[in-house]
Amino acid sequence: MPAAAGSHAHRGQAVRWLSHLGVPGLVCVAIFDSCPIPLPIPGSTDLLLLWLVSHKNGEPWALVPGAVVGSIVGGYLSWQVGRKGGEAALQRRVPVRFLVPVQRWVRTNPFLAVFLPAMLPPPVPLTPFVLASGALGVPAARFLPVFGTARALRYSLVAWLGATYGRRVIRLWSHTLDQWSTPLLAGFAALLAGGIVFALLKARRKTGCLARAGAPARETAAD
Repeated sequence: MPAAAGSHAHRGQAVRWLSHLGVPGLVCVAIFDSCPIPLPIPGSTDLLLLWLVSHKNGEPWALVPGAVVGSIVGGYLSWQVGRKGGEAALQRRVPVRFLVPVQRWVRTNPFLAVFLPAMLPPPVPLTPFVLASGALGVPAARFLPVFGTARALRYSLVAWLGATYGRRVIRLWSHTLDQWSTPLLAGFAALLAGGIVFALLKARRKTGCLARAGAPARETAAD
């Protein structure tokens, strides 16, 4: 019993810490939520946005654009994975039972194949359609506006629910958000660590390139 109580208290603290991240935390969660390997619970961005709005941890006019921007970044990363991997990437990442219907729908209805999955909440799958859009040649100039519009509508509705009904709505989701707050925090920490490592590697690679470019110049001067 004490262990269970301690675990519940830990998850509650994680939720409060995550809610205090505000817009930056919401952006990071939204990126993960739309990536090829999303967070463990579908709709994490919706849950966190609903929590933040209903608990007055930020203004909806700032939270909604943050969620949309993060989701567009994650969606674009997924689109790029599909574009670079082609149909082979679809076969690796999309379940067999979804593969043919997803391909057919993206080929015949590229607009709806992006808009509806991005607009509708779970359990409607999103990643297969985003990957297929990239793999089957849907241009980024078409994909990004459609995806962004659908996300803006979805998150605006979530924010309205949070602002209008407040904690009466969040009670329906509190157990789920409490249970998954630790994975959300882990995802945020992983994104932060990955960004730092990427920046260091990029700086090191740039330094190495400059050093190699400078070596021939020194040799020429010596000659």
